[in-house]
Amino acid sequence: MNITKLGWLNIINKPLNTILSLLLMTFGVGIISLLFLLNDKLEQQLNNNLKGVDMVVGAKGSPLQLILSSVYHIDNPTGNISLKEANDIKKNPMIKSAVPLSFGDNYKGFRIVGTTHDYSDLYDVKLKQGKMWSKSLEVVIGSVVADFHDLKIGDNFYGSHGLVEGGHVHHHYSYEVVGIFEQSYSVIDKLILTDTESVWAVHNHKDVKDYEDEDLMITAMLFEFKSPTGLMQLPRKVNETTNLQAAVPAFEINRLISLLGFGVKTINIIAFIIIIVSGLSIFISLYNSLRKRSYELALMRVHGATRLQVVKLILQEGVLLSFIGAVLGVITSRLILFLISIFVNNKYMLDSIQFNLLKEELLLFPISLLIGIIASCIPALQTYNINIPKILSDG
Repeated sequence: MNITKLGWLNIINKPLNTILSLLLMTFGVGIISLLFLLNDKLEQQLNNNLKGVDMVVGAKGSPLQLILSSVYHIDNPTGNISLKEANDIKKNPMIKSAVPLSFGDNYKGFRIVGTTHDYSDLYDVKLKQGKMWSKSLEVVIGSVVADFHDLKIGDNFYGSHGLVEGGHVHHHYSYEVVGIFEQSYSVIDKLILTDTESVWAVHNHKDVKDYEDEDLMITAMLFEFKSPTGLMQLPRKVNETTNLQAAVPAFEINRLISLLGFGVKTINIIAFIIIIVSGLSIFISLYNSLRKRSYELALMRVHGATRLQVVKLILQEGVLLSFIGAVLGVITSRLILFLISIFVNNKYMLDSIQFNLLKEELLLFPISLLIGIIASCIPALQTYNINIPKILSDG
């Protein structure tokens, strides 16, 4: 007697119950799997964009806003600061390197950032085509910018005021693309880099030589320390003795992840409840099926099936439903990520889809199987103690 084949037939012959149980299990596992994937992708992106940035100095305000705007370029800046004051901090012997940032314009949603060549070196980004800028209004663009707008070496475009589309277009200042970066899976992929003088010229309409040193302004400056000692001493010193704000990216991002983690845990709890409900659905399906199939099971016993074979049949159905639901849930999470990457605006698209199983996801399979086994226990126990003569006489 082929118990495995019979188990499959029993599942197929109950399409409504089977589909309900599979949907619940798929939904629960899929939610948790998707959260694991998104959390893994978020942490990768956060860490990739922190390379070499130990401290960010900007205008007074929210330190998290300063980090998000100056390191990740996903928020508005807290204001402008004096280049002279920032350079005074740069002279500290604990500083290894400093990179100025100036922004306030965009090209169709992609930020134009005035900086130095050290900014791309910070992320170890290489050129795919062309060269680095050598004069004002020359730009090097990230790979996502180039692909999204089909920009090539020698192309020209005009920037718009503000960090989002729709601002005043600076028609008198045409940028020329002189280089395109390789894809780096960092924030630079979505930026347009130029020299700081370009940003000053576009906004103030005069040559940098006409400024007094104290009048030169930037948005923020990124610092790297020579040793961990700087991390312990310099941020507090800047905050206490200057009009500037110093924020430590590692501290702020850890705080952000902890806040996000609370929401993720809450959704995970809800998803686990859905998985348990799925187990309850499997139990109800098997229990109702057992009541309808009691005569069939009694006949199987009469024709030579042992108690353990019949119990195996019931357990197998519960385990198969749970396992198939878990597999479908993991596949569904990848499918959702793939659809997100297609339909979401490309400049916010996921850089890659994770097809390999994460170590956290591996736990979903034994948990799902355990729930399937538990849901099958009572029906299996009833099957083990089936009263053959009574059922056959009633039938």
